[in-house]
Amino acid sequence: MRPLVVLGDALLDVDVDGTSDRLCPDAPVPVVDLAREWRRPGGAGLAALLAARSTAEVVLVTPLGGDQAGRTLSGLLEREVRVVPMPLCGTTVTKTRVRAAGQSLVRLDSGDGRAEYSPLTADVREALRSAGAILVADYGRGVTGHPEIRKLLAELAGTIPIVWDPHPRGAEPVAGIRLATPNLAEAEQLTESHADAENLAKQVHSLWKADAVCVTTGSRGAVLTEGGSCTTFRPPSGVVAKDTCGAGDRFASAVTAALLDGASIADAVATGVESAARFVATGGAATLSTVDNEPRPETGHHGASAFDVAARVRAQGGRLVATGGCFDLLHPGHASLLRQARALGDALVVCLNSDSSVRGLKGPGRPIVTARDRARLLTELASVDAVVVFDEPDPAAVLDRLRPDVWVKGGDYADTELPESAVVRRHGGEIVLIPTIRGYSTSRLVAAAEGA
Repeated sequence: MRPLVVLGDALLDVDVDGTSDRLCPDAPVPVVDLAREWRRPGGAGLAALLAARSTAEVVLVTPLGGDQAGRTLSGLLEREVRVVPMPLCGTTVTKTRVRAAGQSLVRLDSGDGRAEYSPLTADVREALRSAGAILVADYGRGVTGHPEIRKLLAELAGTIPIVWDPHPRGAEPVAGIRLATPNLAEAEQLTESHADAENLAKQVHSLWKADAVCVTTGSRGAVLTEGGSCTTFRPPSGVVAKDTCGAGDRFASAVTAALLDGASIADAVATGVESAARFVATGGAATLSTVDNEPRPETGHHGASAFDVAARVRAQGGRLVATGGCFDLLHPGHASLLRQARALGDALVVCLNSDSSVRGLKGPGRPIVTARDRARLLTELASVDAVVVFDEPDPAAVLDRLRPDVWVKGGDYADTELPESAVVRRHGGEIVLIPTIRGYSTSRLVAAAEGA
């Protein structure tokens, strides 16, 4: 399968966390004692990281600067996706949010960087031409106005799916794209109207030469207009948003990945709505942040590392829950265990046996699913905040670093002394056994498949 290419303006997002319990003596403003700084890619960079949750190969084409913020952004991006840089005119745009007690107090914006309209390099042209699908993540910094890029996108629109996530300060989509995805505010600004979402979608569709237009409406889902008809897609019931930052990028990236896999536009939008809802329910863009003073672990998965999640929960006085296992073929028993485990605290980390570890425990025929894909599936679950992969026969070593408040195992371990019990208790944690659902096990599924 050809890669999913994200094209757009990448930014650097910074969250500065601290505590505030007093006012400044010379002005009625809070004093924030800084504790920790978190960094993550924003804009098209965030969209690319989120696309990597839905498909195996992601390429990001974006302008990058050589200043300190640009080097930081480059380092964060290259850990997760293949980056094809374009020249940046000016300094890297950085958005810094100062937070205390989980609330944002102020946002400080710096940088004036815009895409330089120099001729495209051979690498950029090749990256776009080799795409199986393209997500244009426009953040109003000039990429979508580049004349050569627009010409190339117009040529490609007839051969591959192109999803255009617009910005009020960006250029309008080229003709022939598969789907445009403005949010409600963008659609109102574009049409200079305050109609309902369905009429806004129709108006935008009449303005842009796109196969379809989908107006996203936050917690109410999305409205798709295609072929003269409108369809409303609602998010799953019972999913509560913790942080909506990045919801639009998650929606657009999931839609593009679904189109890359051959889905219809309607099915892709349904996937996007559900993916965005679950993403904001598990913490939104903040879950992809990297803390400034802790090294990123060698094992882990897309999004915030397990150790970053643990540090954040502890800093906020929360309760960290961990569980572990092979999770080779996900089934309802796994889902039940993970859901109940997550309910015991403020975040859930899954300690996942590596492929070699699974072979040592289960034999040469296992795992059926590689660790990379097992981790990807787990992080798509609303109950899972992070995954860490370990190579040893048991997770004692990784738990010594995580120091969870609660270690969860299935009830079938009730009469077994767990090798990791001593580590958990040494750090003051407790062990909770959750009853398993009868009739479900990976071994049983494997045996049934072989018998068939």
